[in-house]
Amino acid sequence: MQQDFAAARFIKEIGRGRDGARAMGLEDAQELYGAMLDGRVADLQLGAILLAMRIKGESVEELHGFLRAAHARIPPLSAPAGEFAPVLLPSYNGARHAPNLLPLLACMLAQRGVPVLIHGVLQDAGRVATAEVMRAAGLPLAQQPIHIYASWQRHQPAFMAIDHLSPELAKLLSLRRVLGVRNSTHSVVKLLQPFAEPALRITSYTHPEYLRVLSAYYQSAEAASLGDALLMRATEGEAVANVRRAQQIDAFCAGAQSTLVQREEVAGPPPDLPERGAAETAAWMDEVLCEQRQVPPALLEQVEQICQAARALRARLPLSGGPGAGYQRG
Repeated sequence: MQQDFAAARFIKEIGRGRDGARAMGLEDAQELYGAMLDGRVADLQLGAILLAMRIKGESVEELHGFLRAAHARIPPLSAPAGEFAPVLLPSYNGARHAPNLLPLLACMLAQRGVPVLIHGVLQDAGRVATAEVMRAAGLPLAQQPIHIYASWQRHQPAFMAIDHLSPELAKLLSLRRVLGVRNSTHSVVKLLQPFAEPALRITSYTHPEYLRVLSAYYQSAEAASLGDALLMRATEGEAVANVRRAQQIDAFCAGAQSTLVQREEVAGPPPDLPERGAAETAAWMDEVLCEQRQVPPALLEQVEQICQAARALRARLPLSGGPGAGYQRG
């Protein structure tokens, strides 16, 4: 594709360092990120933009613009009718030290009839990715929307790699290997909402400054129009409860913020956990799902919170049919 986008004026504003840089407005952010997704920004300028944003950090308006551009390039999925709104679990980190329990969270929700869509990467060097645990557990990975709906019909969570959900975003994510650092796309993918109808996003943060930015984002009218959200401190980068320590969890319902959990304390005796490998985690997960092992209390609490939030959102937004029913987001 021809790289004809004039990016210099954007770099001039965002490339002045953490203290001197100025945030882009929503429309500028949407225009720039759309050009980046379409491959119309020259490599030299693209690298400058990614590093400048890495140093500056994203504003709420920039996140809105980036997400508008991303959503415009993703064919919207349809939410199924039922008791629960769809739940989105981003998975872009995996586990480095402890077992990755995000697949267990997703399976427990699916057993209760919650339509769960995990989106993320297939692997991450030095970490155990969610996709690897799901493969080891015999759970299929979706490549097309029809595969997502089939998983829900089997009361299983669906996993779609970002490569299939949005090849454009996947390409920008892959630049981490070239630049050596993450870029704004790693924030964007965790906020994706690809459904035509409102959905519940489960989002995590690692650095404290992102709690402030993401809280402001979820309180905005535009974010509220996409659905509700639960925001928590990450467990090794993933939005799953830490079974050893209870994290703060904030809920955003129609833009209104409330704190579900505000303690930071040891969550009871250390649970009996598997080794961190994908096969070991999958085998242990199967025993938990078959009630041969006890569910870690913190994880069970998170399941209850997500079920309550997804049920409440669905009750406010009734649908009248199956896949394909509902209203289109604006």
